Amino acid sequence: MEQEEIGQLRATVRKMQDRQDILDCIVREARGRDRHDSALTASCYWPDGWDEHGPSITGASEYPERANAGHAAFFSATSHSLTNHSCELDGDDAVCETYVLGAMLSKDGSRCILSPGRYIDHMQRREGEWRIKARRTIVDMALEGSAEWLATPALKGFLKGTWDAADVSYARPVVIGADGERWQEQMQDR
Repeated sequence: MEQEEIGQLRATVRKMQDRQDILDCIVREARGRDRHDSALTASCYWPDGWDEHGPSITGASEYPERANAGHAAFFSATSHSLTNHSCELDGDDAVCETYVLGAMLSKDGSRCILSPGRYIDHMQRREGEWRIKARRTIVDMALEGSAEWLATPALKGFLKGTWDAADVSYARPVVIGADGERWQEQMQDR
């Protein structure tokens, strides 16, 4: 009986580890896009994978640069926040649905779009590593509004994200008060 219990515990731990590894990959992919880190984004897809964003179906090798160019063409900043996540494991394959709240700041910084949606991912484990084999993106709704609060004194001096490795999230160790791009008073001149 003890061997059977140990086997069940091992299976449970394996399932929990697989689910965490899958979620870590999905989170890493969102971070890669929000930082325009093509290498980080690419590390989340299998080379023979695919991404479907609207009418664009792009191979994994082209997707990171295409996503960065698309964001840069229309926005000055993005933030993809992941929320609900379900995962159906089947051996070395999994199908996941992950809710995402995309926030996109207009090029001039005056407007912000919030767009709740979902990622439907076919994940595969190869040689012990989980990555995206195929992703479909669903947009469920959108809201657009003023981003004028970013130019108020309340935000002056707060750290501001950047689309490169200069973003403070890359700095090691984390140092309070260190350099980093910040929201400035001149934002009021937009």
